[in-house]
Amino acid sequence: MELPKFMMVEHSNHEEDIFILHTEFPRFMVNLVTEDIEWFEDVSAEDESEIGVEVEKLVIAADKFYESEVEKLVD
Repeated sequence: MELPKFMMVEHSNHEEDIFILHTEFPRFMVNLVTEDIEWFEDVSAEDESEIGVEVEKLVIAADKFYESEVEKLVD
């Protein structure tokens, strides 16, 4: 099965949050409201700083994905 690069995730206990799951390496879930990241890879603080620029780009791409999906729902 081929997964999409980004997926929106909802949870009834977190109704105010907006979660986006990144399914490719490095796999993570970002809360777009708080900008907290939950890693699904073994990412140390040192690794996180080394891949920081790439992760920043991925978070921006996740936000763009979310905006695109919301626009599709509104139309």
